[in-house]
Amino acid sequence: MSLKKIRQAVLNRWVDGLVATTRVIAVQAKDDRFVFGQLSRASDLRLDYDVTVIPPSKVCFQPPTETLLRFSGSSYQSVLENEPFVLFGVHPYDMVAINQMDRIFARDDDDCHYMARRQAATIVACDVQRVSENAFAGCMGTAVVAEGFDVLLTKVGGQYLVDARTDKGEALTRALAGAPDAAQEDRAARERVWERNRKRLRKHRLKVKPEALPQLLSAQEAYDHPVWQEKARLCFSCASCNTVCPTCYCFDVQDDVNWDLKSGERSRCWDGCMLEKFACVAGGHNFRGERAERYRHRYYRKGKYVPALIGECACVGCGRCITACVTKIANPVTVFNRLWEGK
Repeated sequence: MSLKKIRQAVLNRWVDGLVATTRVIAVQAKDDRFVFGQLSRASDLRLDYDVTVIPPSKVCFQPPTETLLRFSGSSYQSVLENEPFVLFGVHPYDMVAINQMDRIFARDDDDCHYMARRQAATIVACDVQRVSENAFAGCMGTAVVAEGFDVLLTKVGGQYLVDARTDKGEALTRALAGAPDAAQEDRAARERVWERNRKRLRKHRLKVKPEALPQLLSAQEAYDHPVWQEKARLCFSCASCNTVCPTCYCFDVQDDVNWDLKSGERSRCWDGCMLEKFACVAGGHNFRGERAERYRHRYYRKGKYVPALIGECACVGCGRCITACVTKIANPVTVFNRLWEGK
């Protein structure tokens, strides 16, 4: 596959060409924050962003609400969104999260709705230029990513290296065929960017290795640790941490029947383990009715339950939960460090 070197002006022309021919979802400024949204011109693209409010996985592959099927009488028709699009400017930690969701939604029977969107996407990842104030991806091993994307952009000096890794990536960058190939010194400079990002994305310092978290959380001392009660006393059960997390994927499903009582649709919407009614079942029983139980469950899911499924910690160090929590109790680093120090 190819590795090209281009200037900002060439990048802008390339992006404008993409916008003219396909749907491009990319990072743009919204007041003093950044969001993924449909791009209409290259001048609005912001590859120098720190972190987006909502992760790209939830903008493009796991929307807040979606129709799964429509039914009438005994017949039904699945609703699949498979229009091709380009997802442009994904940071490495968010790419790792998307890779994890790919594995989660492919387990057992594939989730055809997620997979339809995922297969329709061509992903352009972008190495971090400006570090978010709460990022700790360097501690989680997600400051740099090596797979999952189709194209990787890395700013080196005043130019971008454009690394096409897949057939989709080669097709997307065909307009850059005349650009010069990256030289060996450019590759070495990119390695320095990666190494620097592994060090820079550590605004919060995790004292335990991510791969040691399942064992740490398996101890009875961790399960009974007072940190759960201490933090949960301040919890509003608002689920902001769930909402902004790129690896939270829980949803609720419901059927809505029309007035004819014969037709309607089945849909699903985001749900979150921090919400008071999340674990309610028939009969009114709530398996996690206490805030401390829900608070603890969230961290066990990140550090123990999902790693048991896919072999990776379900926290990528983006820091969004830290920023979103109004009572400042959602920092995974603080909690895991407390457990590690008290083991």
